[in-house]
Amino acid sequence: MDIRLARIDSRLLHGQVATVWTKTVTPNRILVVSDQVAKDPLRKTLITQAAPPGVKANVITVAKMLQIYQDPRFDAFKALLLTETAQDMVALVKGGVDFKQIGINVGSLAYRDGMTVVTDAIAVDSAEAAALHYLATEAGLAVTAQKVPADRQQAIEPLLAQKGL
Repeated sequence: MDIRLARIDSRLLHGQVATVWTKTVTPNRILVVSDQVAKDPLRKTLITQAAPPGVKANVITVAKMLQIYQDPRFDAFKALLLTETAQDMVALVKGGVDFKQIGINVGSLAYRDGMTVVTDAIAVDSAEAAALHYLATEAGLAVTAQKVPADRQQAIEPLLAQKGL
């Protein structure tokens, strides 16, 4: 499987991903990896319907992604991989998915009460910050904040450090 973009975005498959990112990374498959969304028939349907023409979208669990990643039947996938949380991305890394060549893109993490605003598009709680630290330091991945391809990539570690996280 050729993973072209690994993106953490609480909005998952939305306009920017469906148009701008798919034009940039030219996937033939969008894989939304989320145990929560996979259990929610309405969200699952809405996401699969949001895929741009010519690109099929699937919503799968973390366990299913780990299974198909190792399966040669899926080698033809040129995937744009989306997770809703950094914790899901950590589970994929710990399960053996290799993101060393592409790193992790953080697009948007929606603000909720008790979170710290890191950028205009990213807010984290302690669990999300810990997961991002794991990806950048322990897993040794390039983890960058970038809403759209035209934006400058910013390393996530200094952004977290500026907020005392």
